[in-house]
Amino acid sequence: MTHLPIYEEPGVYLLVGAFLFAAGLYGLIRRRTLIGMLIAGELIFSAASLNLLAFNRFVAADPTVGQLFVLFIMGLAAAEVAIVLSIVIAVYRQYRSVSTRDLSELKG
Repeated sequence: MTHLPIYEEPGVYLLVGAFLFAAGLYGLIRRRTLIGMLIAGELIFSAASLNLLAFNRFVAADPTVGQLFVLFIMGLAAAEVAIVLSIVIAVYRQYRSVSTRDLSELKG
């Protein structure tokens, strides 16, 4: 019986992805500032990318498909960061705070 190196087992990647997802979800629930929520959302994007790459490496026949999907997710994450940071800057200029409790009077 031979033991595989730790990077040859898909369970390790899935466990790290689950931890990243749980940390991101916890951050979205517990953080009170918009910047903290943005970082937590990025952790969730990273967890999804890691799980997608793990499934791609160990299950899929063509490795480029999963890599292309992860590049697409990274592009979406970069666009999300740009839009959210511009909104945070506009909110800070208006209310002088990025705390979500101070923004309760916003109406849309």
